[in-house]
Amino acid sequence: MSDDVSMASGGRIRSFVERIEQLEQEIADLNEGKKEVFAEAKGEGFDVKILKEIIKLRKQDQDERDEHETLLDLYMKAMDEAEAPIAKAA
Repeated sequence: MSDDVSMASGGRIRSFVERIEQLEQEIADLNEGKKEVFAEAKGEGFDVKILKEIIKLRKQDQDERDEHETLLDLYMKAMDEAEAPIAKAA
């Protein structure tokens, strides 16, 4: 490979690496902002686990949510209907 080509390739590699590093920093900044919002919500008495569950559910379409709720109900009923293990007398 000639020096011109390797320098051009090196410059292009550096460009990709620097862009990726910039994006990683932006992601870190956004994640820090998200933590701050959750901390603010918690400070106002909101349950962060529930907020995260709402966010997860909003990402799903209605069919996915319906299927999830149906399976959850089915599993809960199956557990309720199952006999509890009989404790052996000592």
